Amino acid sequence: MREGAAPPDAAFALIAKQRGAQRIMALSPAALTLGLSAGMMLADARAQEPDLAALEHRPEADHALLLRLAEACERYTPTVAPHGDDALVLDLTGCFDILAMDETGVRDDLVARLSRLGFRALAACAGTPDAALALARFGKRSVRELPVAALGLEGDAHLALGRAGLRTIGQLADRPRAPLVARFGKAMSIALAHLLEEQDRRITPHRALPPIWVEQRFAEPMATVKPLLGVIERLAGQARDLLVARGRGGRRYEVSLFRTDGHVARLAIDSGLPLREPADVVRLFRERIDSLSDPLDPGFGYDLLRMSVPLHEDVSEGQDRLDEEDTGRPDLAPLLDRLQVRFGAECLHRFAPRDEHLPEYADRLVPAASPRQPWPQPEAGEPPLRPLFLFEPPQPVTVLAEVPDGPPRRFGWQGRQHRVVRQEGPERLAYPWWKTVEATGPTRDYYRIEDEDGRRFWLFRHGLYGSEKADPRWYLHGVFA
Repeated sequence: MREGAAPPDAAFALIAKQRGAQRIMALSPAALTLGLSAGMMLADARAQEPDLAALEHRPEADHALLLRLAEACERYTPTVAPHGDDALVLDLTGCFDILAMDETGVRDDLVARLSRLGFRALAACAGTPDAALALARFGKRSVRELPVAALGLEGDAHLALGRAGLRTIGQLADRPRAPLVARFGKAMSIALAHLLEEQDRRITPHRALPPIWVEQRFAEPMATVKPLLGVIERLAGQARDLLVARGRGGRRYEVSLFRTDGHVARLAIDSGLPLREPADVVRLFRERIDSLSDPLDPGFGYDLLRMSVPLHEDVSEGQDRLDEEDTGRPDLAPLLDRLQVRFGAECLHRFAPRDEHLPEYADRLVPAASPRQPWPQPEAGEPPLRPLFLFEPPQPVTVLAEVPDGPPRRFGWQGRQHRVVRQEGPERLAYPWWKTVEATGPTRDYYRIEDEDGRRFWLFRHGLYGSEKADPRWYLHGVFA
């Protein structure tokens, strides 16, 4: 109906093929008045109503629409979860003061908003998700009035309870639990406790709850985007206060713009370093808004803006020493942040360490905005353990050594001879046999060496002399800066 494929007042059915036959999965309101029901075969339905229109059932589109409605309901609480194919559960704990409404006010406002969007909603409030869902589905005022079908038990349990004269949850709640558990299993006792609000079943929101979030609501919807950056700056100031109290800085900021018609637009920025100053946050959001291929459309106006900080890190409050000299090295963090915002975080990468045994696999490319991991560092005053850049593949060299399994004394590379004046090693790396049983390969003996001109190299002998190879070869794997 929303896509215009069928008029709202037309009688039509949504069908899908099951066990080789076309069956009705859902019916329009007009088709329900004709005495048809879901689950019927299409041929039987058309024998009763020859003019019944049939359209393809698309459950994935229904689910996508339900998720869009869940995002629209985030104006009431960040904790919103879809349930089944046609229900939403909202956890309003601690939200009534912010909303300036009670349970009845939230329910009426929610139903009215969904009605303006063309949806008919049945809403109920309770202390647990199961009780609220059951009250909404069965249209009852109290849990004790609910039929035993609200338990959602499998098999013929509902029929057996009815034969025993137990037709409502109230009648079931007055009976001792032990005989019921012995007859119907522990699942019935748990479901009953959830309905009677004796036990709570926490819901999993469809969007992870941010650790820090602030929002601003408008009495009159914001009909243009001109004041948007000003509102973002105010929200960033509130978020800064929360971050300072925790000693943290934001690595990712998200802004959700709730439109009066239920549409939710989201903007996000990432930074290479933790940020919390409003001016820096606004600068990146300005860059993000300017780079949008599809500009923001306020429609009838935004009546709620929410800023969240889903990713944050510790910020050092230490002061630079007065005797430290200025290196003159430019700060690349602002440039990297602008590039990420304009072209996307997935387009900007950096190297990060990886826990791998062989040196050529000890690093990887990660998004520049991902949390930083420390690189292995030598002890104070010691030279670097490995060169920054490695040759791929390692370059063969000719080596002269005093003994076959000893360190090199002279080596030739690219037509030039280098006399070794200092060396350190070997650093022995065995082939990673623990990864696969069949994996075998020569051992590597690495040496850090320095020639008479002061240049430093990283060479390795490929294979143990005598036990693995009769004449192992040498390779240059990297050059120290």
